[in-house]
Amino acid sequence: MNKLIWQQDFTDSRTDLSAWNIRLGNDLLDNDGKPIHPGWGNGEQQYYRGDAKNLYIDESGLNLCARREPIETDDGRSFVYTSARLDTKDHFSYQYGKLVIRAKLPVGQGLWPAIWLLPQEQAYGPWPASGEIDIMEARGRLPRQVSGTLHYGKDWDHKKLDEYSYQLEDGTIDQFRDYTLEWNESSIRWLVDGHCFAERTMEPDMPFDKSFYLVLNLAVGGWYDTVAIDEAALPAVMTVSGIWLYK
Repeated sequence: MNKLIWQQDFTDSRTDLSAWNIRLGNDLLDNDGKPIHPGWGNGEQQYYRGDAKNLYIDESGLNLCARREPIETDDGRSFVYTSARLDTKDHFSYQYGKLVIRAKLPVGQGLWPAIWLLPQEQAYGPWPASGEIDIMEARGRLPRQVSGTLHYGKDWDHKKLDEYSYQLEDGTIDQFRDYTLEWNESSIRWLVDGHCFAERTMEPDMPFDKSFYLVLNLAVGGWYDTVAIDEAALPAVMTVSGIWLYK
């Protein structure tokens, strides 16, 4: 896996977001774009926006910024926090390879930065049947811990979760680190700064043999860590300096 086939260098001023969809709102949508569940299905409290206060590129890279910013929607709902989410659906997806994302994550109770993959086509059915691969998730109140996770199973009532956590040996998540997924037909491996902290062997009933697209987001609140939000940590920024895919 040493042939570079896709790259996003966000420290290059010429790089834009043409390969990305900027997601808006607080609702999980179905395949037709209709809202099916508030909180993006996770109880998230933020409203995603695409303006320059929440999503911007500077000399450090691509920045997703969570803020305390009251907002009222056209349908009469109110939110206290805004942030950013984007993905490459219909622009870029891949099956197998070594994907490296260099990122710096915010610290603060109630923050939930994530780098993950979803299926380009739901070949095996709606979530979780077609799978989800979480390359990196972090709880902002635990600045030395990251996790990698697989979600799958034939339906919601039979969903399966394989989660692997890693305690950083030096420093915290608010330093630039390489979060890597090595994925082939026989296994999935999770690495931080070149150190493999987990490996899952593929089994016949697992749906991880199709193309997946990339998601980046910074949530505020949610069921991943049901704690009070430390508003003193806001605004909080998740910065991605680059992404590299090798095959």
